[in-house]
Amino acid sequence: MSFFKKLKEKITKSTDTVTEKFKEGLTKTRDNFSGKVNDLVARYRKVDEDFFEELEEIMIQADVGFDTVMKLIEDLKMEVKRRNIQDPREVQSVISEKLVDIYNAGEEQSSKLNIQADGLTVILFVGVNGVGKTTTIGKLGYKFKNEGKKVLLVAGDTFRAGAIEQLEVWGERVGVEVIKQAEGSDPAAVMYDAIQAAKSRKTDILLCDTAGRLQNKVNLMKELEKVKRVIEKEIPGAPHEVILVLDATTGQNALIQAKTFKEVTNVSGIVLSKLDGTAKGGIVLAIRNELKIPVKFVGLGEKMDDLQEFDAEKYVYGLFANEIEKTE
Repeated sequence: MSFFKKLKEKITKSTDTVTEKFKEGLTKTRDNFSGKVNDLVARYRKVDEDFFEELEEIMIQADVGFDTVMKLIEDLKMEVKRRNIQDPREVQSVISEKLVDIYNAGEEQSSKLNIQADGLTVILFVGVNGVGKTTTIGKLGYKFKNEGKKVLLVAGDTFRAGAIEQLEVWGERVGVEVIKQAEGSDPAAVMYDAIQAAKSRKTDILLCDTAGRLQNKVNLMKELEKVKRVIEKEIPGAPHEVILVLDATTGQNALIQAKTFKEVTNVSGIVLSKLDGTAKGGIVLAIRNELKIPVKFVGLGEKMDDLQEFDAEKYVYGLFANEIEKTE
């Protein structure tokens, strides 16, 4: 049974509206990537070296990343040879299968956040200004509140003008309190106050914003280390997640940012915002394959519930939905 057919059966059995969100959110990437693969398949009578060369170029243009593309093409060639595939139309299903394999890389899927069963969970958010960090914090606050959890937001970005007010707007929108101090305050002091407030109010989840400047890595590193030390001292084992927020529309630049933040702090997961706004959604695979950091959530639209937990199969379905739905 082809991978397309397996995915279709799985999707048909599911009443999950999230799958539709992936389909809608990946429209631009699907039109770009899947559309070009369709054209390629239509032009070739057989699967040969020229076919693979053009496929390689399509994938690089979709920001899948050079190293990831080389690995994928090598795996595809081996699989095509093993299955003795001659018809280019059969390759599309194999591509989708290999994309899922590359993302999962033989590891157990780890898109779940490390939420503590008892006591306070502290999630620290890092990322440069303008990537959608505050929006991500607000939307996750909304998600946790809807799950019946007590949530607090922390305005730890005391450096950027308007950052505190922006988080307060989100706090009001989702009905969650924001712990803050004046602009220019010591972020570590803000975190300390927030942890005391969270403990006294028996809060379940503490979502912490941080400064996003990268001009001086040394300063950023010192600031984040100080913040983490305060958190660790007050709550052993915390922060339970350090989430890097990246803007999918920046493509390879997001990968460079991820490498920089990985040097600065121990990033445990990634939120890829604005995935619906780019035709180069292959960046998900480049990040996973090159950095070995799981993508925890993806932004698939403007609505409050459009921040969705990442799922490799739903992602691939979003990329190839038109072809999968035609499968007999």
